[in-house]
Amino acid sequence: MQKSWLFLLPLLAACNSTPSAVNEGTVSRAADRQGPVTDTAQALPAPDTAAARAVSAVSDTLRQVRERHNFSNPKGPADLFRLVYRGSSILEGTGEFTITDPSGQVIFREMLTEPDLEAALVYEMKNPTATRAERETFVLRRIDRFFLPAQFHTPAVAAKAAFPGGIENLDRAAWADLQKRPDAIGFEYLKGKEDRRVIAWSALKKQTVRVR
Repeated sequence: MQKSWLFLLPLLAACNSTPSAVNEGTVSRAADRQGPVTDTAQALPAPDTAAARAVSAVSDTLRQVRERHNFSNPKGPADLFRLVYRGSSILEGTGEFTITDPSGQVIFREMLTEPDLEAALVYEMKNPTATRAERETFVLRRIDRFFLPAQFHTPAVAAKAAFPGGIENLDRAAWADLQKRPDAIGFEYLKGKEDRRVIAWSALKKQTVRVR
């Protein structure tokens, strides 16, 4: 009997090793299957974007006016004054007013809302209310006439003008320096109903300042 058990031991060992061998084979075959799947994914063509809808950054531009005029350098190349009005409609838009010097640097930027451009309409109204068409016409006219030649003048600051208080970024040194420059150019524009502003280039501060 003892000899019979000794004879069966090798057979039992072989049987116990079978599941492990199967598992190893399964893992190996799974790895073999994963290889072709990965290669197929890499071989897929790139998405076709040729028919994608083009998106324009200025697709909502409703009106744009440009004017070249001396400003930062009275005797040098002209600066570019530009007002770009964007929005879903004339009465739901915003204007970006910029001045760019000859080197391409923006030396002034201000945003103008639709109410900023429409407010002065009250002085032209003949009826208590204005129609939508009348409002739109007025806003467009304000944009088109934003850079009239008469709005540029010298000197930017009169020699005997009193220093205005409460204007941001304007100090007495810059004001006094502008008073000594009869060729300094001021640009005047209306914001809102009665907020008439004047800006000028301060050679002392190397930036555009509001002087009124």
